[in-house]
Amino acid sequence: MIVIGGGVNGLFTALDLSLRGFTVALLERGAVGSGTSEKMHGLLHSGARYAVTDPKAAAECAGENEVISRIAPHAVNDTGGLFVAIDKSDLEFAEQFLKGLDAAGVRHEEEDPRETAREEPFLTSEAKLVVKVPDKVVRARELMGSIALAAHDAGALILQDAEVVGIEVRGDEVGAVVVRDGLSGDNKRLEARVVVNAAGPWAPRVAAMAGIQVDVMATMGVMVIYDKLLSNSVLNRMRVPSDGDIILPYGGRSVAGTTALIVEDPDSVEISGEDVELITREAAALVPAIAKARPIRAYASVRPLIRMEGVDGRAATRDFAVVRHARPRNLITVIGGKFTTGRLVGER
Repeated sequence: MIVIGGGVNGLFTALDLSLRGFTVALLERGAVGSGTSEKMHGLLHSGARYAVTDPKAAAECAGENEVISRIAPHAVNDTGGLFVAIDKSDLEFAEQFLKGLDAAGVRHEEEDPRETAREEPFLTSEAKLVVKVPDKVVRARELMGSIALAAHDAGALILQDAEVVGIEVRGDEVGAVVVRDGLSGDNKRLEARVVVNAAGPWAPRVAAMAGIQVDVMATMGVMVIYDKLLSNSVLNRMRVPSDGDIILPYGGRSVAGTTALIVEDPDSVEISGEDVELITREAAALVPAIAKARPIRAYASVRPLIRMEGVDGRAATRDFAVVRHARPRNLITVIGGKFTTGRLVGER
């Protein structure tokens, strides 16, 4: 088996296959975990964020949150998460939200906002309803490094600086994958019985080398890191997923996000001052002190979402698809998914 892409989906796929006895080579054009997966905001989803708008993805996240916490506790901080309603429209959304949590199997309990204020002194005094959920913070680099080492120990060959530059199709199957060695500059041919395209937002480029089309909605999300730690828990605005509706405690700082802008090229994204201002303004509704904090860095991740007709990047599903192509019949492509569901992708 050849797995193309060293993000969370590709790494867990390589690990799962290796544990099942397959001979596996994982190819990553840069360093393991250096693409989309490394640039996520740090949330190990409880599923609550998508309980109303994307119930299947919510249920998957709820289950995988528990699995990842169990198998990789060294990479997870059990901060807990709070969904906070601060105005009339948030309260109107609350009934749907609570029903969605029940339907998706997301554990939750209501908290007295006065009690919450003792735990979260920077939270807005406008909090009218608070719901606690098992959101957590995951350290992406530590988790992905551990997955890579576990896959290696199980027999997988993990190749970094190994960019796929060609796919040879013979008849109705992939015959070989052509890889450029980033150290020597030489091209090498690798043969395998099955090839998994787990290249994230770059999956369409890989598929095109095999003469097929894969449709991915590449969607950029911007996150901003501030110079102060302004919450102990993950704080979420209790509303339909929107820009700037989450604040996480990460490494002694606060991280706020995110946006959802469709982009043409995942290698060419720009973060504007308007993006930072938008996130800061929206996040300040939850934590007013963030408006006076200093943004020390902004970064962007490009999500490989499943394209849906007439649906923008914000409303598109966060579920994933495993596509078995008719030709080449030994090529499989992974599209979509969350960092939280990477292990489930590998298993599927």
